[in-house]
Amino acid sequence: MKVISCSAAYGSGGLGAALAQVVEEAREDGELLRYYAGHVRPGDDAGRVVRSAAAPLLCRYTPVRFSPGRRASLSAELFDHAVAHVLEPADALVAFAGHALTTFRRARELGYERLELVSPTCHVDHVAARHAAAVRLHPIERPWLDEAQRRRCVREYELADEIHVVSDYVYESFVDQGVPAERLRLLRHEPSPRFASAEREPDGAFSVVYVGALTVAKGLPVLLDAFDLLVDPRASLTLVGGWSTRGMRRFIEARIHRDSRIHVAPGDPLPHLRRADAYVHASWQDGFGLAVTEAMACGVPVIVTEDTGAKERVREGVDGWIVPTGDAAAIAERLVEIREFRRAAQAQDRSEEAPCGKL
Repeated sequence: MKVISCSAAYGSGGLGAALAQVVEEAREDGELLRYYAGHVRPGDDAGRVVRSAAAPLLCRYTPVRFSPGRRASLSAELFDHAVAHVLEPADALVAFAGHALTTFRRARELGYERLELVSPTCHVDHVAARHAAAVRLHPIERPWLDEAQRRRCVREYELADEIHVVSDYVYESFVDQGVPAERLRLLRHEPSPRFASAEREPDGAFSVVYVGALTVAKGLPVLLDAFDLLVDPRASLTLVGGWSTRGMRRFIEARIHRDSRIHVAPGDPLPHLRRADAYVHASWQDGFGLAVTEAMACGVPVIVTEDTGAKERVREGVDGWIVPTGDAAAIAERLVEIREFRRAAQAQDRSEEAPCGKL
C-alpha cells in the first residue's frame, strides 16, 4: 500500500493537479492507503490535511517574508516535518520534490520498502541555472529557490528509489546531472476534462492569456515586453495568477498604468481561456506547464519557450509554436501571425476557428 505526500491543495493549480493524478492512479490500482496535503478532496477518507501552524506566522511576521527563497524553503521544511510526525506504516511512500527529506528518513525508520519522488520541475541544479539567467536579465525579484532548498532536493534524489519526471525535458535534465536513467519514470500529465468540453466564447477583440504564478522565472517581463510590441488598441493581455513579491507587484502595476490593455485576474482560468485567441507561456524553466495543455484543450493556439516541458505536446504551426527562451520579439511575431490569421478567418466568415496554419 502507498502513502502520498504533497503540500499543494488537491486539484488546485499545476502541483495540485499532479497530486490529484498520483492519488487517483494509486486509488484505481487499489494501492492508496493515505495521502497528506495542504487540502484534500472533500469527503475523502483517504486524505488528511497537514499544515504547520507556525508557517504562516513565520513567513508573514519575520524577516523571512523579504526572501522568496527562504520563505519557500521554510514552508517546505515545516510541511515535511509535519508529515513525518504523523506518517503511518505502509509499503511505499510517494512524495514531491522539495518537501520529502524528513519524511523519507522517517519512512525508512518505519520499514517502508520503497521511496518514490515526484519531480514537477527539472533537476534542481538546472532550475537554479535557468532562474539565475532570468534574474540577470530582469533583476526585479529574487527566485524562490535558495541554497538550502537546492541541497534538500539533491539529498532527496539520492534517497529515492525511483524518480517520476513529468516530461522528456525534465528527464534529460536529470540524466545530464548524472542520475541513472533506470531510476527515472515518466509521469504523463493530462488536463481536466472540463477544459476539453469548454465552448469557445470569442468577443471579437484579440485576447492574449497567461495562467500561472506572476514571477520573473515564469517569464512575465518577457511576456509584457512582447505584448508591448503588439501595436493593437483592441488587443488585451490577461494574467491569470498572483504575485508573491513586492518587486513583481510594483513592476506589473507600473506596466498596467502605462498600458491599460493589461489586466490581472486571479481565479479560475477557464472563463478566460474560452475567450482567448492566444495563450503565451514564456517560462525560463517549467517542468511541464499544465496550463499550456489546458489552453490547447480549449482550442487556443499556444506559444511556449524551449524551456517548457509541454512543448512536447505542441505541433509546430498546427496548434502552436515553440520560441527561444527570453525572446520577446519572437513571441510578438507569433502573436501577430495568430492575430492576422484570426482576422482573415473572420473576414471569410469561417465558422471554425482553427488556431494556426492547419485547418
